Amino acid sequence: MRANSMKRKSLKVWLLIVVLTICGTTCLASCSSNEDNGKVSEIIERDTILFGTTGDYRPLSFCEPDGTYWGFDIDVAKEIAKRLGVTPKFIKTSWPTLTADVITEPQLFDLAIGGITITDARRETMLMSEGYLANGKTILCRASEAERYTSLADIDKTEVTVMVNPGGLNEKFANENLTHAHIVVHQKNEEIPSLVASGAADVMITEITEAPYYVQTDTRLAAPLLNAPFTHGEIGVLMQQGQDDLLQMVNNVIRQMKSDGSLRKLHEKYGLVYAYE
Repeated sequence: MRANSMKRKSLKVWLLIVVLTICGTTCLASCSSNEDNGKVSEIIERDTILFGTTGDYRPLSFCEPDGTYWGFDIDVAKEIAKRLGVTPKFIKTSWPTLTADVITEPQLFDLAIGGITITDARRETMLMSEGYLANGKTILCRASEAERYTSLADIDKTEVTVMVNPGGLNEKFANENLTHAHIVVHQKNEEIPSLVASGAADVMITEITEAPYYVQTDTRLAAPLLNAPFTHGEIGVLMQQGQDDLLQMVNNVIRQMKSDGSLRKLHEKYGLVYAYE
């Protein structure tokens, strides 16, 4: 029993050395003096990395009724775990509670992933990784009315009902840019496309990462402004301030995935636009 314990401890020490090497000189300098209580060391000791994710954002992060998670960001999370040598575990969060869930103590999870846009506001109170997926605000509407919407002005009319999910940047964008349209907040993001298709709303504010999936899976829907998004940004990994060693590790995994072609393959798998030439 003692021999097995020593072997496990030796393996964890070896994994930590590998991670510090992957992180590079900067991380090595910042982590080595705090090796015993760094976040990466804690994760390796635990042998599990905890990802907070909403699970309501096809094709980036979705939780099936049986609890199985799938999506582009879920695959990115699994790659982070694989390169760290630990097991990934996914914990449900929500857009309204995302910030509170990230910064709460004791921590609910190590980091958050799943269609999270990099913003200055988030960086003021939390850490965000480098981007690994381009995104921007666009709309879903009924295919029969696609020609009706050619600009934001066409949407911002009193006779147009716009549906958004609560607590995220979609709701924020709608409130800041639509002063005439009727805005309806629906609790479950994954239900909104079918509600638009059935006529319960006219337009859904969404992202260029999400819209193509629903257009491909429901012929009643269209995304007429997909190639002319209202905003431009990137999606990244979110985590608590003070976890600089974890941030450095995640950034290096993202850079490796860009350089070795695995990130491009994930874009191709989910039909997403690759923007990192």
